[in-house]
Amino acid sequence: MEFLARLLHLQPQTFWMIAKVIIVFAGPLTLAAILTWVERRGSAMIQDRIGPNRALLFGRWRLLGLPQLAADGIKFFLKEDLVTTDANKLLFWLAPFMAFVPAMMGFAVIPFGRALVSGGQTYHMSLLEPGNGMGMLYPLAIGSVAVYGILTAAWSSNNKWSILGGMRASAQMVSYELAMSLAVVAIFLRTGGYDPHEIINHQAVIWNVVPQFFGFLVFFVCMFAETNRLPFDFAEGESEIVAGFHTEYGSMKFALLQLSEYVHIVTAAALIVTLYFGGWQVPFVAAPSVSLSIAAFVLKLVFFCWVFIWIRWTVPRFRFDQLMFMGWKVMLPLSLGNLMVQAFLMYRRG
Repeated sequence: MEFLARLLHLQPQTFWMIAKVIIVFAGPLTLAAILTWVERRGSAMIQDRIGPNRALLFGRWRLLGLPQLAADGIKFFLKEDLVTTDANKLLFWLAPFMAFVPAMMGFAVIPFGRALVSGGQTYHMSLLEPGNGMGMLYPLAIGSVAVYGILTAAWSSNNKWSILGGMRASAQMVSYELAMSLAVVAIFLRTGGYDPHEIINHQAVIWNVVPQFFGFLVFFVCMFAETNRLPFDFAEGESEIVAGFHTEYGSMKFALLQLSEYVHIVTAAALIVTLYFGGWQVPFVAAPSVSLSIAAFVLKLVFFCWVFIWIRWTVPRFRFDQLMFMGWKVMLPLSLGNLMVQAFLMYRRG
């Protein structure tokens, strides 16, 4: 650490802070871009299709369709940017950023590895230091703000399909956030704090998914509603409301809306790993090295990102009334029951 900092004529702490900013923002963004390829390739495998195979690198190498990422990026940059006549142009422009920025900020508090000790200094593997006072409340609060980007995009488009998509997204958010919050409160209760570093350290012996399986189940299902993914992609619902809130969007504004969805998937997978699967902890290894802990976290993260894609192309979309029924009459009682059981067990243990 000190050697790299000296090369750049920086203090080690300053160098590490810059490196963390780059990792925390570039990492999820890069993974989100790769996920768009994984989604295409994975859906093709599930549906027994060929998938993306036309774009060639330097006109020669197919690389399993990976050059399609660059082709899509160039296409979005060069497409004509159309704005409908009756749209609110200022909000129409702002909405993609209102959806994209909160998605990028949610990862800041997640520890992606064990703390590194070098030269008597401790370097934590999260952008926000432990004990910052926000803990796991921060990503939950930031994630809930993203729905305003969807609502703004829907309202500013002045399109009935977009408005329907925006209304669906807001109703869906209200229905599932309560159950999700109660599931997370049960984790806080068991840990005795809400700092992600505390939560991970508390899972050194047993991961939270074992004693709180029903809480995990609620949180996992609610994450699909939070990220607007199938079977809960009612904000888009192509077969029902064209493309929902982004019906009128094209070029880079559409790309930002799509990219924000994939960044949300990365953040949701990171939250699942941190809260229920030990974060960077490695099974049967009491004190993993820094590199091993980072590799364990990334492996778990990638696995759950794939689960998001796998379920999208396996499970059909629910009806909207089924979504409401599940949110209020299944998820909420289950989450409340899990919280009460955890509170009772804590009381019995004294």
